[in-house]
Amino acid sequence: MEISVKGLKVLITAAASGIGCAVAKAFLAKDAEVCICDINDDQLAACSRSLPGVGVTRADVSDPVQVDRLFEEAHSHLGGLDVLINNAGIAGPTAAVEDVLPEEWDLTMAVNINGQFYCARRAVPLIKAGGGGSIINMSSSAGLLGYPMRSPYAASKWVVIGLTKTMCKEWARYNVQSNCVAFGFIDTRLTQDKEKGIAVYTGKEKVAVGVPAKQRDIFIQMIPMGRPGTAEEAANTIL
Repeated sequence: MEISVKGLKVLITAAASGIGCAVAKAFLAKDAEVCICDINDDQLAACSRSLPGVGVTRADVSDPVQVDRLFEEAHSHLGGLDVLINNAGIAGPTAAVEDVLPEEWDLTMAVNINGQFYCARRAVPLIKAGGGGSIINMSSSAGLLGYPMRSPYAASKWVVIGLTKTMCKEWARYNVQSNCVAFGFIDTRLTQDKEKGIAVYTGKEKVAVGVPAKQRDIFIQMIPMGRPGTAEEAANTIL
């Protein structure tokens, strides 16, 4: 089925690389109007050069003041909003529950949960004003199955599902769709960081080491299709 998003006004968080960047490219290829944010200045500058016409804002979604500025700039650039893609998230620490530091827990929740809440609460009045639209939140298979040694990440992704279901029930009458996607192993920097974290923690060391090929093989053996998904495949699902 051909999907038409031509002319839709789309905001994507953490979209200077990885899945977010692939999503931006997918929507642009279908003639949508796109704004992105990120905290990586170099990658944002590269996006400005490679994706002409895209609105670019440096914003940390865990900070409500920066989120307010993001939506002001996005509204100025787009003239409204039809779609919010809450893509921003971090992997968080890799450790047993008793070894997770409170500040590591708080940071993971601040980005993965607070950031989605801050963005959704600013997005929905704009989407309602435009007659309806869509909010897509990023969960994870960890939010469905749990994830040993990654309690902050798994817990945050479970919360995303509950938040999304609640948003559905609040906003459906206003023609605002709310969905979340729960990918497994997508081959991006974030999943590479997860692999590194597991390898590092296994040795009880807080040092940066290379990811052993054996560790990656363990991940791949758990995937029915025998390989990680790609950022482009994830973007097409979101599209």
